[in-house]
Amino acid sequence: MPKLAELAFARTGDKGDDSIIGVYCKNEPDFEQALTKLSIDAIANHFGCESSQVSVTPLPKLMAFTVVIRGILAGGVTRSMRTDPHGKTLGSYLLEL
Repeated sequence: MPKLAELAFARTGDKGDDSIIGVYCKNEPDFEQALTKLSIDAIANHFGCESSQVSVTPLPKLMAFTVVIRGILAGGVTRSMRTDPHGKTLGSYLLEL
């Protein structure tokens, strides 16, 4: 099975301590494959967080998903000591699924 990066691209934003990742598929067959890859448990395992921190909203008419990972930004932009406080690299990491 292909990596998510072969099926879609991602855009990442943040809201406080939460990362919001938009995943956009290229066509309907890719959306269907991505649907199987983007389970809450798979994402939580990939990011090393709890399943309760993850939500996935499929948007079939747009062939897209909204993935929210709560509490992953180490305090958010104004408090995080991370190199990437906005979590922009998290979208690329998600595409490795």
